[in-house]
Amino acid sequence: MSDAVAIILIGRNEGQRLIGALDSVKDLGVRVVYVDSGSTDDSVAEARARGAKVVALDMSIPFTAARARNAGVEALREPDGPLPACLQFVDGDCELVKDWLPRALSAMRADPNLGVVTGWRTELHPEASIYNAMCQHEWHRPAGPITSCGGDMLVRSSAFETAGGFDPTVIAAEDDEFCLRVRAAGFKLLRLPRAMTRHDADMHRFSQWWKRSIRNGHGFAQVGTMHPPHLSRERQRVYVFGLMLPAVGLAGLAVSGWVLAGVLALYAGSYGSSLRGLIREGVPRRTALKFAGFLTLSKIPNLIGMATYAARRLRGRSMRIIEYK
Repeated sequence: MSDAVAIILIGRNEGQRLIGALDSVKDLGVRVVYVDSGSTDDSVAEARARGAKVVALDMSIPFTAARARNAGVEALREPDGPLPACLQFVDGDCELVKDWLPRALSAMRADPNLGVVTGWRTELHPEASIYNAMCQHEWHRPAGPITSCGGDMLVRSSAFETAGGFDPTVIAAEDDEFCLRVRAAGFKLLRLPRAMTRHDADMHRFSQWWKRSIRNGHGFAQVGTMHPPHLSRERQRVYVFGLMLPAVGLAGLAVSGWVLAGVLALYAGSYGSSLRGLIREGVPRRTALKFAGFLTLSKIPNLIGMATYAARRLRGRSMRIIEYK
């Protein structure tokens, strides 16, 4: 398997989470590259102690996950040798499931047109907070042919090269943006119905969820600008429930209380629709009641993220990461 695949781990101040990620891949008999984005903890030392090749990114250039993944691929080139047939990307807060690589590589060998194979993330501690539980639900998407996926993925090296790698200027949803270009290059993407990584969201505070939602909004706007059809429904909902309805509700205060009542009724309808959808997906009712509330509220921080992207783009500023941990 050593010639078939190499692992690229990326991280920034992940602490014990990174140690778990490194330990999950160190005995697989494949090359492991760890790319560090300016960590101030012991990440670099821990990676070296576990036999990973370490790449420390230049701190004068804005960090992005996309930039780190590209740097990991570059580190696999000469003098270490040519790129292996496949590249397994893993985020530093994730542990790779032991039987994932043989299964994913088998799928790649069975279909030479496959460019990306992914699986399911699961949360290590979904019971620790409502925010972790929401991530657990978010990760479990239907198996089969897909258009995009998260950052943990097995990528055929030829697909990576043909697509031109990740775009280092994209700070959120960079995995979506990459996948769209892989598809445009003529490759297929597949999600297998099996666990791939165990993720540690480590979200215990509302402020963390709020920042993560801002980052998501930034991704909606940036990737939507680059690939207009993609994430259009998400952007439309943010405009309606994060901007238009609040504006109408505030204006209604000066006109008629019925206007505000109508706006609140629309929010209630959106909440009810989310609640019914979550229950259909198997989320217990008590949990779904909370999830639906956060989904309804998320349009506000999403709007802030979209506005942040628009302001940065207008001023010609660099797209800098938005951290929630």
